[in-house]
Amino acid sequence: MLHRRRLSLSTGLLLTVAALAASPDLGASGQKAATAERIDAASVRAAQGIDAFLPPTAGSIGRALGSRFDPKRAMDLVTFMDQYWRLAGNPGYDASMGRIRAGLVDAGYRDGRTPADGSSALWVEEYPNGGNGWELVRAEMTIVDPARGTAIEPVFDPVVDYIALCMNSFSTPAGGITAPLVYVGVGADEASYASVDVKGAVVLGDGSSRVLWEQAVRQRGAIGILTAAPPARYTRPDQTPEVFQWGAVPYDEKLHAFAFKASRKVADRLKARLKEGPVTVKTVVETKFRPASPGRLLVAEIPGRVKPDEHVVMVAHVQEPGANDNASGCGTLLELARALQSAIAAKAIPPPARTLTFVWGDEMRASREWLRADPARGAATRFMFSLDMTGEDTSKTSGTFLIEKEPDPSAVWARPSDPHSEWWPGDLQKAERLKGSLLNDVFLAVCLRRARETGWVVQTIPYEGGSDHTIFLNAGAPAVLATHFTDRYYHTNLDRADKTSPAVMAHVGITVGTTAMVLASASQEDALAIADLVGAAATRRLELEARQSAAIVAQAPDRAAAEAIERAVMDGWKAWYSRALESVLTLPATPAGESLRRRVQAARDRLGPGGTDGISR
Repeated sequence: MLHRRRLSLSTGLLLTVAALAASPDLGASGQKAATAERIDAASVRAAQGIDAFLPPTAGSIGRALGSRFDPKRAMDLVTFMDQYWRLAGNPGYDASMGRIRAGLVDAGYRDGRTPADGSSALWVEEYPNGGNGWELVRAEMTIVDPARGTAIEPVFDPVVDYIALCMNSFSTPAGGITAPLVYVGVGADEASYASVDVKGAVVLGDGSSRVLWEQAVRQRGAIGILTAAPPARYTRPDQTPEVFQWGAVPYDEKLHAFAFKASRKVADRLKARLKEGPVTVKTVVETKFRPASPGRLLVAEIPGRVKPDEHVVMVAHVQEPGANDNASGCGTLLELARALQSAIAAKAIPPPARTLTFVWGDEMRASREWLRADPARGAATRFMFSLDMTGEDTSKTSGTFLIEKEPDPSAVWARPSDPHSEWWPGDLQKAERLKGSLLNDVFLAVCLRRARETGWVVQTIPYEGGSDHTIFLNAGAPAVLATHFTDRYYHTNLDRADKTSPAVMAHVGITVGTTAMVLASASQEDALAIADLVGAAATRRLELEARQSAAIVAQAPDRAAAEAIERAVMDGWKAWYSRALESVLTLPATPAGESLRRRVQAARDRLGPGGTDGISR
């Protein structure tokens, strides 16, 4: 996930179901959550029970997928991808895409967009690559005796520090380069360099890689940098001093320099060495660039039998050097595609009415290209799921499963029951841009039911953006993100396969697959049940907002102003749920019948007066 920055959740959580009574309806695998989350009791009351409204088909689909989703096979892909620093156009990215493709072929997907017999298909789409296909081949730094040229000790551990080299670093001359190591403090201004000469040196500094790059390399002629900028607090460097966050420096053919990230453990050792006297290091870097390599995305489809031109899309991004981010999303989606194909082939579930589309590629860029390449299929995308960091072993990472919702009023007005994550920059959505959709509540209900039977902890968060769902939302399609936050190893060298849980990948895969199939193939009876589900969710949300509003107004210094805001909040939720209920009318694969129209209208009437102004269709 490229665009997350600060990632610990605020105090108070929306939804958890570890303590709810067991339900037999969905197929179960996995283990009990190690610990329960503390939550706001009002939020629990707002969510309890909506899974009871799920149509019976959700249970049969869940059981079929639960018996076919192989967590070990999903984990095998995570382990394979974890070998590589994957960037679009480089060998690790291409090897990962090849492994996914091989798994799809093994599952029965056939090459070609439209196999003659109408079977499931797979193909690769190419586009001009905006990156440079950077590849890390070798990166070493050794403290040496300058007089003898003999090695004293390595700076980096090849296992722990395997991604210390920053993206866009260039190769050193063959055989490496020997240079003094110079410490410049933060290295952000003239004063940092007043008493040292860094030209031709390797610069160690406490500032960010970009600051050191600009000041030491670009402006003063250093041959490379080693940044010891402290990682984000969520990584807990006091407990794990070997942790660092991987990074990049600007691509610059003229400078032809390199950059490393240093953990606190590495930086402290180097600083101690420098206090004893001058330090000389030998650096050997070998990297490759492939700017001409095309961008590639892999597509697999199970064709719809009633409305094949309409799509339910599921996306996982391949790039980044991490296991949970996002080899786990890729493994979850591949195994889900296999399980769906197997269940349909065995006639355990019928083929979908709408086309199920699976996409693997470069985060956000692949989604843009999939939409750009065929505007018609983008316009016909009914729902979208982004699978990003879906496999957290929460006992190790602390990253609880979250549904990042399609934008609803909680993304417009900050509410006590709906805390944002700490990284959230505070950018609120515009109320007039909200659309309203059944997707949030149906996906949540499926997850709640599985959680009730397994102890899996499920929470929600307001829309914040930062992954493939953002691209589809901007294109007008309802979309949600299935993810985990806060992962203390997110974007670090310690995001390895040992932090990934096969059981959690099964939870996410089975619930995404169940929801996708329900949405792809809903009958009139299914839609009636979902109208009741969304109506019940609306009632509970309005009850929760009424309680929250009363408390907020009672504590407000300007009661009249607070009341005006709270009226807007309540009207916003009524309007959003009015549109969400209206969206149920287009859910069945056949035109909405009179019973469904009456059911939806009755639920909308129960919302009470007020609220549709300013909410777009």
